[in-house]
Amino acid sequence: MIPAPIPAAHTLGHVALRVQDMERAKAFYLSLGLQLTWDSPDWAYLEWPGGGSGIALLSPDYKAAGPHFAFHFRDRAEVDAVHAQLVAVGQACGPVHDHRDGTASFYLQDSEGNWLEMLYEPPGGIPSNLGG
Repeated sequence: MIPAPIPAAHTLGHVALRVQDMERAKAFYLSLGLQLTWDSPDWAYLEWPGGGSGIALLSPDYKAAGPHFAFHFRDRAEVDAVHAQLVAVGQACGPVHDHRDGTASFYLQDSEGNWLEMLYEPPGGIPSNLGG
């Protein structure tokens, strides 16, 4: 039996990098023209003006995930469907979980051991916790 096709991601949405100095890293990426969207002591998210793609900076204290790249989906149900289909064909995947920024995702490793995230991005893009 041929498995059902896995829903296509909307975009390659972000890359997550481990950084040692959050303030220094934020300043660097701000100087490249990215805009700070989410800022907390353990992680920050910066995206290009207009949204759609960005960089997540992970402090040494951030333990929920390590360096990875993420495929963004427009519909939460697509993330659940991708998870179910991958698990059905024997791919090891973490559970789908809801994040504090309004997104939902799960993590897995590709065939070469690289970490990736399948992420639901709400309408309007990655939410911000910054005023203004």
